[in-house]
Amino acid sequence: FFPEMAASLWKNLLQTTKERILQQRRASLYIDAHGYEEELIKKKLQQFAGGSINLSKEDSGIGILTLNNPKLMNAFTGTMMLELQERVTELENWKDGKGLIIHGAGNTFCSGSDLNAVKAISNSQDGMNMCMFMQNTLTRLMRLPLISVALVQGKAVGGGAELTTACDFRLMTPGSEIRFVHKHMGLVPGWGGAARLVQIVGSGAALRLLSGAAGVDPARALHLGLSEEMLSSSDETGALEEARAWLSQYTEGPANVIQAVKKVVTAGRELPVEAALRTEKDVFGTVWGGPANLQALVRRQRHK
Repeated sequence: FFPEMAASLWKNLLQTTKERILQQRRASLYIDAHGYEEELIKKKLQQFAGGSINLSKEDSGIGILTLNNPKLMNAFTGTMMLELQERVTELENWKDGKGLIIHGAGNTFCSGSDLNAVKAISNSQDGMNMCMFMQNTLTRLMRLPLISVALVQGKAVGGGAELTTACDFRLMTPGSEIRFVHKHMGLVPGWGGAARLVQIVGSGAALRLLSGAAGVDPARALHLGLSEEMLSSSDETGALEEARAWLSQYTEGPANVIQAVKKVVTAGRELPVEAALRTEKDVFGTVWGGPANLQALVRRQRHK
């Protein structure tokens, strides 16, 4: 009786912990109290159709998210912004997921927002709502329990450059560039790109990139710590294969363990130390005594 009761209590504790971690990850930055009108901006974005955000989930546990609007260098239309939110929700619920590669169709990454949509929602209220909508979505993307990589081919400009910063890593192909052009549009980043860029390269380098608005090629990106590696392939298929191979070295192992690793790193990055330690303890509890842990203990015994 007692062992069964203990097992039941432990199972309930794990479930409660997992639900709490999931709720923290999905928590929106902005709610109605911040003046955020999500349904209103969704209706406005719906009016600007074109392109798509495609997701394929491979048996290896790696997802491929494709920005598909090559006629406009994969610029985000209104419906693409909505689809990105839907794909992020799908990825949050992917229990077998371990990694994610984001890339653009047609051998280029993303040129930011579709100017037709931008012009149509140029009043202050709509602009702020779009800003909050995309910050919510990209923050959830960054917090996914998947190890994410932006595969930068061609241009990652404006909002496209911001999107790369919502990934854990960036890989660049020969001739590609990341460019924060917001200054030339009379703007600053609005999708969270500035805050994330400071975390990635430091405040000094971020200030130079934002105020200079110059393109960052693969060599400079490597020097700044903005990119992990310059791939050798320039064509879409070859670059995607290289990105898969690069990512696979970090996604080997059970999905729940890889996801646990990402969760504790996210907590360490975003939370005060005490809260991060508590989250680490909670996540540790979800894998301690689990199948991967027990199998590893058996293997170690055999090595003696």
